[in-house]
Amino acid sequence: MRVVRYGNPILREKAEPVEVIDDQLKDLVTKMIEAMQVNGGIGLAAPQVAVSRSLFVIDMSLIEDDGVPMAVINPKILDKEGEMTFEEGCLCIPDIREEVNRPEAITVAYQDIHGEHHEEQIDGLKARVFQHEIDHLNGVLFIDRIGPMKRRLLDKQLKIIAEEELSKI
Repeated sequence: MRVVRYGNPILREKAEPVEVIDDQLKDLVTKMIEAMQVNGGIGLAAPQVAVSRSLFVIDMSLIEDDGVPMAVINPKILDKEGEMTFEEGCLCIPDIREEVNRPEAITVAYQDIHGEHHEEQIDGLKARVFQHEIDHLNGVLFIDRIGPMKRRLLDKQLKIIAEEELSKI
């Protein structure tokens, strides 16, 4: 399963909601977890593997001692608190990392791979990963959340990544 790169139009589209959790979706989640781990990511949204579905996977073992990879389906941020700046990167934008300001804590609602509904308040790194991946589901990239001057400094690198990606489509 290939992780698409900056320049691929699917990264700018709003993902379609997941209507049915079936074996096909569970297979997609398994493949996404493998792709995330092979590529050294902590989270991976379906649009990053060219699938317009409102879901992402997150490797909780990198956040919590007893954590395991999990799927987050149809997530919605219900509330936000505080503010925190932290360096982010993205599998779709290799070799670029920038400081991004985001809420420190969020309340989020989602379904798991079994269709169970969850609502929880999360903070720290887990909240940051959730927000980063939810942005992907809305066609937003972390570079959209940095200042215009920093963004302009990245234009040349981004153009190279986009040209390479578009040659593969």
